[in-house]
Amino acid sequence: MTSIQPSTSLLSSVQGVAVELARITKTYGSQHALNDLSLSVKPGEFVALLGPSGCGKTTALRALAGLESIDSGTILINGEDVTEQPTNKRDMGMVFQSYSLFPHLTAGENVEFGLRMRKVNASDRRARAAAALSMVGLDSHQGRYAHELSGGQQQRVALARALVTEPRVLLLDEPLSALDAKVRVQLREEIRRIQTELGITTLFVTHDQEEALAVADRVAVMQAGTIEQIGTPEELYRTPATPFVAEFIGLSNRVPGIVSDGSVEVLGQWLPLLHPETANGPVRVMLRPEDIELAPAGIAATVVSSSFLGSLRRTRVRLADDTLVNVQHGVRENPEAGTVVYLTLNGTAVAVGPA
Repeated sequence: MTSIQPSTSLLSSVQGVAVELARITKTYGSQHALNDLSLSVKPGEFVALLGPSGCGKTTALRALAGLESIDSGTILINGEDVTEQPTNKRDMGMVFQSYSLFPHLTAGENVEFGLRMRKVNASDRRARAAAALSMVGLDSHQGRYAHELSGGQQQRVALARALVTEPRVLLLDEPLSALDAKVRVQLREEIRRIQTELGITTLFVTHDQEEALAVADRVAVMQAGTIEQIGTPEELYRTPATPFVAEFIGLSNRVPGIVSDGSVEVLGQWLPLLHPETANGPVRVMLRPEDIELAPAGIAATVVSSSFLGSLRRTRVRLADDTLVNVQHGVRENPEAGTVVYLTLNGTAVAVGPA
């Protein structure tokens, strides 16, 4: 795959700005799409909005772009209130899930389109479009039409078109979901590299947690029109603030436990709590697969299946009470279905939810 190289002509003019959504509310009938949502993004930061379908992440992005009106709240760009400004006055570049290229225009003409709308003269348009296509590794594809480009190449053209106008903010609405897995991984890495080189403030909407954790400086996990938690990928994975975040980020096993004075008894072992203030009583404990280990002795379990995942293996086992648990371990251990194995917990602090 062609490596993307940033264009110095674009690098010199793009600067990161602060973005703030303050207490945004948006309703459709009786349903809250956004419910008093607040989000602050630092200049040049890459923030991912992550959550299940219907959580409001795309609505938040469209509200920021001016494509969706809001019922209440304030939108600030670099300290300026743009809540009532139309989309064309907000100076943002947007890349959609669908490539939205004009089929009758070449790649170069598609990239030039926004500049033409801004009345940029023809020679400057061509020069800037060529620079943008060079930045996304498509120097030699300037004269090709959309049907002559692969899906990944079309999305690169869409990215170049969004950046060529030198916007203050880049908005990405699930731009990779229509691509196959290998191209998706390659292109997300290239997007992150371009964003880092340009220093442009970026909001990225996705329902793919691996994608969000791989590219973002911070991730905002959304549910029911509000943000459950925002933090670095490591913070969300290791110290989830709520049971929803613990279950949504990464893979968690749910097993019964009993909280007592800041610790929890689970599978016969006492573990520390991420939130020691949790009230005493029965709970469901979220155990990461890598926090359960195969051992010579301990908790007896029967192997249901074992999957080879390249650098690791994930084995599904059934406990005596019929609870199913996933265990993550090295590939040299390959327990067969039906065999009895023994488990131990490595003592990592855990999150808990309602029993």
